Amino acid sequence: MSIDKADIFPKATEHINGMIKIIKKLLKNGTAYKSEEGSVYYDISKFKEYGKLSHAKIMSLKEGARVKQDSYEKEEAKDFALWKSYDGEDDNIFWETEIGKGRPGWHIECSAMSMKYLGEHFDIHAGGVDLVFPHHENEIAQSEAFTGKKFVNYWFHNEHLLVDGHKMSKSLGNFYTLRDLLQKGYNPKAIRYLLLSVHYRQQLNFTEESIKAAENAVQRLNDFMIKLKEIKNEAKNNKIEKLILKTKNQFEEAMDDDLNISIALSHVFEFVKEINTLMMEIKIGRNDAKKIISLMEDFDNVLAVLEEKEEKLNPELKKLIAEREKSRKEKDYDKADEIRQQLREKGIILEDTKDGVRWKKS
Repeated sequence: MSIDKADIFPKATEHINGMIKIIKKLLKNGTAYKSEEGSVYYDISKFKEYGKLSHAKIMSLKEGARVKQDSYEKEEAKDFALWKSYDGEDDNIFWETEIGKGRPGWHIECSAMSMKYLGEHFDIHAGGVDLVFPHHENEIAQSEAFTGKKFVNYWFHNEHLLVDGHKMSKSLGNFYTLRDLLQKGYNPKAIRYLLLSVHYRQQLNFTEESIKAAENAVQRLNDFMIKLKEIKNEAKNNKIEKLILKTKNQFEEAMDDDLNISIALSHVFEFVKEINTLMMEIKIGRNDAKKIISLMEDFDNVLAVLEEKEEKLNPELKKLIAEREKSRKEKDYDKADEIRQQLREKGIILEDTKDGVRWKKS
């Protein structure tokens, strides 16, 4: 799927000491306070910029007011738990620490782990739209009160995936993992294309029609590359370099505009359309084709939907293709059609072109 693995997969249970370090400093500087039962809460009234990410409204709090279970009403915020004291009802999940027996709140875990591996200030923090408030808002408050520095430069919040117009859930029977989709026979490149084709801040509706459209789009791009690699003539076209530069700039400008992938892809397919027209008119030679291939490979550093390498056929399939070509030359078209169908059943589709037979996997 052309997705790099993360370098580190931290576990919250292995970072309790880091959480305690943050909580102790917040207690010391007066940003946090301890309740009668021993829990520790963050006093949001002490952080003047609370709500700057989500624009949540801060309630007028009485002294010591708090929300034991981190509950929130609408967009009104209350003090949140940094450390929950053990009360005998927590299924024996607790740690003995300097600030008492208990377990960490949800938000402090992320601050401790992210700052350990990325530093007290880092560039990008991502997550779903459902995490903007309260989770990320609270991360900012506790992290910046601890370090005195800006926590994150850029926040990326992606919208939810829909399946057939509904939120994905097990109760509706429309909950799929990547493994499920691959077992259904979907092309992994098409799945990737579909997921990246819609702007990250827009909802994506996953349907049978949308995955088929994605498969067609990926096939179109790969067929385009195959045709370019087959060009052998020496024709030159002065328009090609200008067209390449224009499309490259358009793609980069779209991606620089908050990763506007939809616009970027529209420029790619407009480019493919224009080049296909020129190829039909035999106005592109092999040197121009190499430059176009290079541009498409540059785009694919972002998209990762082109075939990584030219696929090879096993000897049995090669033999069938050769037999079909022999039958066509001998005008035994019934035999040729029979072999074509045999190949189709084995997942190989043949295309007869002016440059000879071309094959691709169905």
